[in-house]
Amino acid sequence: MKYHHPDYTLYMVTDAPSAYRHGFLASVEAAVAGGVTIVQYRADGKSKRELYETGALLRDLLKRLDVPLIINDHVDLALALDADGVHVGQNDLPAAIVRKLIGKHKLLGLSASNRAQVLAVDTDIVDYIGIGPVFATATKPDAAPATGIANLLGLASLSPLPSVAIGGITLDNAASIFAAGVNGIAVVSALSRADDIHAAAQALRAVAQTAKSA
Repeated sequence: MKYHHPDYTLYMVTDAPSAYRHGFLASVEAAVAGGVTIVQYRADGKSKRELYETGALLRDLLKRLDVPLIINDHVDLALALDADGVHVGQNDLPAAIVRKLIGKHKLLGLSASNRAQVLAVDTDIVDYIGIGPVFATATKPDAAPATGIANLLGLASLSPLPSVAIGGITLDNAASIFAAGVNGIAVVSALSRADDIHAAAQALRAVAQTAKSA
């Protein structure tokens, strides 16, 4: 696995390409320049052909930037793109099946929103856990109920694997998220809706570095 120990600190989850006022690929590149360490391609509602074509461009960009590409849910798309990994939720294909499909050398992330789900994670199959949503979020209408900071703290402490918090995370609350003990924050609209995506990524990364050095 090329990214055997990836840096989850600032995990960018992509919004719909149309959400980026300065263009999708240019925005991802600016975000990486600002401090994004890993990118998950999530763009539901498009045809598989459109997802593949955009994903191929994103893959080539991230290879040049030496940043891992994770595909949300679509295992077939991840295989077609030879992406670095897949992230699935509790209602997607079971993690054990996904691992068989992608092989042992790809990253596999699994979403968890409660104690039972965190404790049920098989560390021989999954590489990291996405915990959330921490706060209510409009970018994923079918998300589980918000966990809140207090529950995030408990779930992060239970996690046997690196954990990434997601859901409603902004510059204003990022420090409190890291204080809960997660390895990284996953953000969508905090970057996609930013006037200056490079500056937004820089600011979030600065919070992360301050929190991790405390």
